Amino acid sequence: MQPHIEVPYQQCLSIKGQALTGLSENQNLILQNEELLKDAYRWMTLTRVYDQKAVALQRTGQMGTYPASLGQEAIGVAVGMAMAEQDTLVPYYRDHATFLLRGWPIRDLLLYWGGDERGSAGGPVQDFPISVPIATQSSHAVGVAAAMKIKGEANAVVTTIGDGGTSKGDFLEAINVAGAWQLPVVFVISNNQYAISVPRTIQCGAKTLAQKAVGAGIPFLQVDGNDFVACYDAMQEALERARSGKGAYLIEAVTYRLGDHTTADDATRYRSPEEVKEAWSKEPIKRLQTYLAEQGWWDESQEKAWQKSCDQRVEEGIAAYKTMPPEPAEAMFDYLYEEFPEVMSAQLDLLYRKVERMRAPDSVVDELELDGLERDDSANDESLDEE
Repeated sequence: MQPHIEVPYQQCLSIKGQALTGLSENQNLILQNEELLKDAYRWMTLTRVYDQKAVALQRTGQMGTYPASLGQEAIGVAVGMAMAEQDTLVPYYRDHATFLLRGWPIRDLLLYWGGDERGSAGGPVQDFPISVPIATQSSHAVGVAAAMKIKGEANAVVTTIGDGGTSKGDFLEAINVAGAWQLPVVFVISNNQYAISVPRTIQCGAKTLAQKAVGAGIPFLQVDGNDFVACYDAMQEALERARSGKGAYLIEAVTYRLGDHTTADDATRYRSPEEVKEAWSKEPIKRLQTYLAEQGWWDESQEKAWQKSCDQRVEEGIAAYKTMPPEPAEAMFDYLYEEFPEVMSAQLDLLYRKVERMRAPDSVVDELELDGLERDDSANDESLDEE
């Protein structure tokens, strides 16, 4: 039998977009803030338009594998709007909404997923690049938070992770350190119900992911991840706590991944149409749009104008991405090392030769192979293995 653990759950808008009763003073202030909510809606819709275009680029062979954030726009926008510019974001790979809010040009986001490291240059200089390895960013985040505490800075670190990532040792070690040292870091779990193709209930035996914070000794909260108001309020409280020196906080945002895990996935193999249809009835953008419309703050003409603006902005980003001249293949070494280590010279030479072969006409390739290039490559591989 599992011990009883009381996990607070926060929701402010019903799935029909109506304000709930019994809310806190701050939550009611958010609900009355027309400009803030309209901004949130604009960022959420821009993110969705960008997402759809990015998937289309991958499907037409113009970009690499891509993880869409379809259905998770509310928590991403809430994180981005609640953070101060001087805070530090240590993200995982599905934070497109937060990246846009942190100032990443759309061109740079596309460059990153197109395999170009120049795409990692967007956003405030202290923010970390996208982490594709699972949960390693959690350890990086507590390292940054420890440095902030030592320096006496009144800033905070926000690090994000998917539900599957919370099963990794890196995450559990990170929250333990954050609790023991009372570090200014906010952990945000986007619980989208699937760790790739594995349902959350199979991935982890705990009733909630938020309760993992109990063992680390840090406060926790479960929030409706499709409810921008609830997410934003939770982020404000967590960040205020971190910046005032009171330590870490963990938020589990319960949402749903409406698309595939990545463009390399096919979610129809493990999810029923009925389940996805029900999830669409709770999606965040329609919910906030309904609330805005019922307050008289948003109408059809505003919607058409904004959608047109989103299309234009994304198309401009795509055009800038497509016209960006490619970097040489050896640039990967430049981004990996501040000072090139001599021990990597053999691998760099191999790369030069392979690039030369790929660019050569077929007849020249045949000549190179006849000259024994294939045998030379093999010999080099063996020597590297021995090292």
